[in-house]
Amino acid sequence: MISVDIPVDIGRDEAADAARRELSDPAYQAAEPSWLAEAIEWLLGRLDALFTAAAGLTSASPVAWLLLALLVVIVVLVVRRRLGPTRRQAKASHEVFSGEKLTAAGYRRTAEAALAEGRLADAVRDRFRAIVCGLEERGVLDVRSGRTADEAANEAGKRLPALAEELRQGAVQFDDVFYGGRAATEDGYRRLVALDETAAATRPLAAAR
Repeated sequence: MISVDIPVDIGRDEAADAARRELSDPAYQAAEPSWLAEAIEWLLGRLDALFTAAAGLTSASPVAWLLLALLVVIVVLVVRRRLGPTRRQAKASHEVFSGEKLTAAGYRRTAEAALAEGRLADAVRDRFRAIVCGLEERGVLDVRSGRTADEAANEAGKRLPALAEELRQGAVQFDDVFYGGRAATEDGYRRLVALDETAAATRPLAAAR
């Protein structure tokens, strides 16, 4: 059953805030296909216009406000139903490696080449792969196919606890950018570079027996 966080006894301001809060969820904005994200932007604009127009109706009856609140509920339900699978997919973690696997040094080279060519998403992907591959080469992680970004971060975080949060953030960036369609940034890439260098210089805890 779908739950919508809009109270039954709702006023104009509460209805507007609830609609904007729900439809401004970043998971909707990063939705694929792109026309769905554009449709959400259009819908937000129309709701803003609707609430602005309604603000001048100070003599509106309680029935009118109730109808407006019901309209908000219907819009949110439709959007959630349509984009539910997309949101779940965007939040899922994905495999780190696919295709022919390189060495950590090889991934670093391809990441820097992608950065130089302005392909930031590819740069982020390969730099995170370099981190994971480097940890495998050092024995911090077991070499295992099919490992997801979340799994790599969680497993590595147990051996490198001081870097656990940075590893988790790196995994989120990898999934969001390369699989979730979120725009990559050079700052995000530089954070992965720093994490790669720090992880390489950090002595891991002994593996649990």
